[in-house]
Amino acid sequence: MSHDPLNVPLDDETNDNEIGDADVLFEHHRIQVDPGQSLLRIDKFLSTRLPGYVSRNKIQTAIDAEFVLVNGQPIKANYKVRPADLITVSLPEPPRSDEVLPEDIPLNIVFEDDDVLVINKPPGLVVHPAYNNWTGTLVNALVFHFQQLPNLKGNVGRPGLVHRIDKDTSGLLVIAKTEPAMIHLAKQFYAHTIDRVYYALVWGEPKADRGTVDVPLGKSPKDRRLVIAYDEKSGLEGGKNAITHYEVLHRLRYVTLVRCKLETGRTHQIRAHMRYIGHPVFNDEMYGGNQVVKGTQFSKYKAFVENCFKIIPRQALHAKSLGFEHPISKKPLFFESALPADFVEVLAKWEHYVNYN
Repeated sequence: MSHDPLNVPLDDETNDNEIGDADVLFEHHRIQVDPGQSLLRIDKFLSTRLPGYVSRNKIQTAIDAEFVLVNGQPIKANYKVRPADLITVSLPEPPRSDEVLPEDIPLNIVFEDDDVLVINKPPGLVVHPAYNNWTGTLVNALVFHFQQLPNLKGNVGRPGLVHRIDKDTSGLLVIAKTEPAMIHLAKQFYAHTIDRVYYALVWGEPKADRGTVDVPLGKSPKDRRLVIAYDEKSGLEGGKNAITHYEVLHRLRYVTLVRCKLETGRTHQIRAHMRYIGHPVFNDEMYGGNQVVKGTQFSKYKAFVENCFKIIPRQALHAKSLGFEHPISKKPLFFESALPADFVEVLAKWEHYVNYN
């Protein structure tokens, strides 16, 4: 079976490899429509014909990018499939096998029993194989260390995963070791009953000590890698419900350490919500946190900020705690992880700077 990059995403903060423009395309699917096929919108037709579950939104994105052709010609999402049509789906990456190669990558295991595994993911580790990251991922490590991990329907090639965090976000992840555990954990994520808390260093100082960002999120029409607010200001409709509760832990004049509790788990939720309220995550390149957002433009201060960026060359975001119901025993489980060294060091640098300047 070929890898299907149109596949439905898992729950959580990570960014799917989105469909983008490309000069060279590789054919992934070729479908000859049956002679007796009744007229049917092509996005609906393909959602039932492509391997695994593929959302109509992703199919529509592929159609808009002219990755879907009918009889060699681009079409619109409302095109009605006709008998004997030849449909091709091409993408900017060559077809891949779903097989995940085992790699001896060490795992920081926080908890393990017969059903679940909780790990502390270091920054820089991609969670699962995808375009430009087919090897060296957490899933490659899991396949090496554990045998016959289950797959979620629609996410073949991602054994054990029920949620994800971004490559450059550190912290806790739960892995399912059996199919019953995976099904039960997936239901908890779907019902938003998982307790997830992140620590983030953000630019500026929020006025209130605590607050809630309740703003729908969706992909930016201008850059599919980015998630933006779908509100009156953007004029966009159809975003997914997204709620983040935050609490100020430590004010450092120019930056603030905040505790973010997820009520929902959308792609880049914390990063997008913090940017939306004017406090992007420190050194978050995608969301404007990799520049001086708060403070002076004096060379000494700018040099200090650049030094901090070198200390933590990623967004300053860490999945601090994780709580869920054990899928078999039904007992509540709760885990916490220490901030990684780069996060601790950059906090100390800001503390010193504020106290002596």
